[in-house]
Amino acid sequence: MAGRAGRVLVADDEVSTRRSLERGLRLGGFEVTLADDGRSAMESMKRLRPDIVVLDVCMPDLSGIDVCRTLRENGDDVPVLMLSGLDEVADRIAGLQAGGDDYLVKPFALQELTLRLHALLRRRPPAATDRVRVGGLVVEPSARQAWLDGQLLHLTPREFHLLEMLARNAGLVLTRGQLLEHVWGYDARVRTDAVDTFVSYLRRKTETEGRPRILHTVRGVGFVLRVDNGPT
Repeated sequence: MAGRAGRVLVADDEVSTRRSLERGLRLGGFEVTLADDGRSAMESMKRLRPDIVVLDVCMPDLSGIDVCRTLRENGDDVPVLMLSGLDEVADRIAGLQAGGDDYLVKPFALQELTLRLHALLRRRPPAATDRVRVGGLVVEPSARQAWLDGQLLHLTPREFHLLEMLARNAGLVLTRGQLLEHVWGYDARVRTDAVDTFVSYLRRKTETEGRPRILHTVRGVGFVLRVDNGPT
C-alpha cells in the first residue's frame, strides 16, 4: 500500500462514481475530498491544497474543462487528471489544452487510475507533512509515531501500519481480507485471525485510563475506526 499517497480532490456529478473512487483511493492511501460539481470543486480548492485533482469533464454548470482552465489561469499548477465518458479525440485535446495533465476514459480500472495518479505525483516534490488526525488520534507516518489525546502510543511496526490504515479510512469498514492485503501483503501463511489479534493489541494500548473505544468490530465484516461511542 502507498500509505502516504497524498491528498486528492475528486469532482464528479455521478454519486456512484464518487463513492467508488472515494473507497478505492482511500484504500490506496490517499486522503480524499469529494465535490459533486465544478463549482463545489472550486470552493474546495480555496479551503484545502490537494496534491492532485481528478475532474469529470461533463459536469453541469461548470465543466471539468472550465475548472481546469480557471486553475491554470490563476497560476495553480496542481496536477489534474480528466475523466470522460466519451472516447473522442476532440474531448481529449480540449482537456489537455485546458491544462489537464492526463486523461482517462470511463469505464476504467481503479488500478489504472491509481497508477496514473502516482505517476503524476512523482513529478512534484513531496508534501511537507502527511499527518493523519482523527479526533484525539494523531498519526505521523514520517516519524512512525502515533499519539492519542496527546500521549505517545508505543506501537510495534505492524501495529503502527494497521492503525495508520484504519485511521486513513476512518469511518469506512475494512474487511479482514483488505487489511491483510494492505498491512501484511500477499503472504499466504498469514491467517485472517491475525487481524483480530493485532486489533486486540491496539485496543489494549488505546483504551488505557478509561478511554472510549475507537476500534470497532463490525460482525461478519471487519473493523472500522471511529471516534464515537457506537456499538462494538
